[in-house]
Amino acid sequence: MLKINHLCTSFFTYRGIVKAVDGISLELKEGEVLGLVGESGCGKSVTLLSILGLVPYPGKITDGEVWFEGENLLEKSSNEMRYFRGNKISMIFQDPMTTLNPVFRVGEQIRESLSVHNYKKISKKIEKEKVLKLIEDVGLPSPEQIYQQYPHQLSGGMQQRILIAIALSCKPNLILADEPTTALDVTIQAQILDLLRKIDKDIGTGIILVTHDLGVVAEFCQKVAVMYAGKIVETGLVDQIVYEPKHPYTEGLLKSIPKIGNKKNKIHSIPGDVPDLASLPNGCAFYPRCSQHMPKCQKNEIPLQKIEKGRQVRCLLFKEL
Repeated sequence: MLKINHLCTSFFTYRGIVKAVDGISLELKEGEVLGLVGESGCGKSVTLLSILGLVPYPGKITDGEVWFEGENLLEKSSNEMRYFRGNKISMIFQDPMTTLNPVFRVGEQIRESLSVHNYKKISKKIEKEKVLKLIEDVGLPSPEQIYQQYPHQLSGGMQQRILIAIALSCKPNLILADEPTTALDVTIQAQILDLLRKIDKDIGTGIILVTHDLGVVAEFCQKVAVMYAGKIVETGLVDQIVYEPKHPYTEGLLKSIPKIGNKKNKIHSIPGDVPDLASLPNGCAFYPRCSQHMPKCQKNEIPLQKIEKGRQVRCLLFKEL
């Protein structure tokens, strides 16, 4: 359904060119859930924005292809992309308070999405009935009451559900979820994930989930891509990544998760800081923080190589098949 080939997105700043997304390639089949993980600043959100052509100034997509259902989205004009955004591909943004319009009732904001993409021009009465059904489908009580409320009158979890209702309004084939559970407490996180899982099962919608939480990835995703400094450093099935990580960065992320009931062991952390994308080191960007680095890691760019079926790693510790 979705195939990304060598996608590059750069920001042209006074400090130089910042390669936020540097030659990534991904594939997603219908109904699959792909987890995109990594530290803040590694390019996860920019990847999603690039798919929809929503990269803010001074950013620009400089290379690559984004094939969606046989069409290259990067060749589409702004008017042509309006057909895909919200209709075929929907995005759930990270912070509902900055995404929802504070001066419009939430019901009207859901109805607007239906109205913009409904080329058959159904009546407002039918539109409202569909909105009330969407509010009910995302697990919110009293749809009529919720319809009339403003975003500030709802809790964080309810606002996130409204965003999901907007994303589902046109029954998209692909949902891009940018950390939809980050600002929510654990109970609401579980409810949101259950809702997304139900959507995936009932409608067959493909989902790309951006998150920091590897626990969420282990529970919810089927495939995982680990990003670092704008590049993908490891891909594979979720069980492969969680139980047998290959790249030292992936190992570091997994070791940094606290284990319940294990009081004596110290929580590990990855030493150093996330690199400045405007002045990356030569060779492997993870080299300064890697405990297993070798002198040759600094010499040339490390390729993403296939080490087993469905498994790729960007590291010299492994040999390509």
